[in-house]
Amino acid sequence: MSEKKKAGLKELSPIDIYKLLPKINCKECGQDNCMAFATKIVNREVNIDGCPPLLKKENEKAYAKLKDLLKPAVKEVIVGDGDKAKKLGGKLVMYRHEFTYTNPTAIAIDVTDEMPMQEVVSRVQYTENFNFEYIGNTLRLDMIAVRCTSGDADKFKAVVKKIAETTKLPLILCTLNPAIAEAGLMAAPKARPLLYAATQSNWKDMAELALMYDCPLVASAPNDLNTLVSLAKTLMAYGVTNLVLDPGTFANEGLPDTINNFTMLRRAATKGGEELAGFPLIGVPMVAWEDAASAEDLLKWREAYLASMLTVRYADVLVMHSVSGWSLLPETVLRQNIYTDPRKPVAVAPGLKVFGTPDENSPVMFTTNFALTYYTVASDLESSKLNAYLIVVETEGSAIDSGVAGRKLTAERVADAIKASGVEGKVKHRKLIIPGKASRISGEIEELSGWKVMVGPRDSSEIPKYLIEKWQP
Repeated sequence: MSEKKKAGLKELSPIDIYKLLPKINCKECGQDNCMAFATKIVNREVNIDGCPPLLKKENEKAYAKLKDLLKPAVKEVIVGDGDKAKKLGGKLVMYRHEFTYTNPTAIAIDVTDEMPMQEVVSRVQYTENFNFEYIGNTLRLDMIAVRCTSGDADKFKAVVKKIAETTKLPLILCTLNPAIAEAGLMAAPKARPLLYAATQSNWKDMAELALMYDCPLVASAPNDLNTLVSLAKTLMAYGVTNLVLDPGTFANEGLPDTINNFTMLRRAATKGGEELAGFPLIGVPMVAWEDAASAEDLLKWREAYLASMLTVRYADVLVMHSVSGWSLLPETVLRQNIYTDPRKPVAVAPGLKVFGTPDENSPVMFTTNFALTYYTVASDLESSKLNAYLIVVETEGSAIDSGVAGRKLTAERVADAIKASGVEGKVKHRKLIIPGKASRISGEIEELSGWKVMVGPRDSSEIPKYLIEKWQP
């Protein structure tokens, strides 16, 4: 890799930002003063554009300095156009515990120009319609990778045109032949696809296409980081600044090199300040399918674990072949978990939730606002087709047992939640079923709320049986 390394990225403090702000405490940003705004900026909770005085002409130098100071170690590159456009990269740190990751890894499903058009459309529609509800989030796929396997520019152009008419999902146009790439770009001239890929032999022609059609470009040098960084430098000098790096993806015995190359690039960008490594990374787990002698289920499994490893090891976009739910679902769940904020528990809004069609005699229960706890309880209530009221108590995202132990779930909070929910005007009884894991605060809840407490099961899956045996309004 390049011998030109920076000493390391500077860790920002609010005072670094404050020095470049207008320092007039006008409160137009919504904060009490400029220092409070600076603190929010450092924590990436607000954008510097939220300061109107900073946008004035007399402050343009300070604005430019702030933009440079705050730019991420990994450049953000946008693929596609409109509301389906996908942001890649934009990472600030190497490790998730240092700061929240941004722009979740994009997952693209491949099609080829040799597939029957009906199959192409089917795969595109599957990609667009894929969704799965997971603890309050809808998991989806993001892109379509169009691969030219025919070597025929007209075939490639026809497939790209059909896909562009079928979906607004961002595209990756995959060919090393500039003439074929141009045919694909002509079929969707305003789609702003990701062009894959520029190599040592074709970089100039690919760079010309990227500039002409204003689209991001992949620089590819499999298993050769020195060449990859050199290629990125050449492309940037030529005027192409929206780059994605492809260090190569290898399955089986090539896996150690793959993981090592991705890791080295991300470390060079975030820890070493190497700007030429500071671009999004593309992985291609579908290389697992090159082993045609293996059983299909084995190939799906290999692709799935390769995709998972690359998601953990810094890939910003993945190209996959399988459309089996059991191989895609674990990957989308893993991605969701990695790209949550480690500083904040995943929580839902507190308040009263209604299940079925409860009446004045229906049971009243409570749970915490930790998302995993809430959605587990909600799923059990919905699947049992129960008619009930569920009060979600604000516990700062704590589960039942940890909330009780850490004083996040207290009798006071439960009593306040009962009052705030308005459930007292919906039922004529005053009985509250509490989770079994909160039994130690049952007496306090009764004393503070005035409701009779019934200690329910420790596991929400046992609620239906408990109600049949114990519930009497």
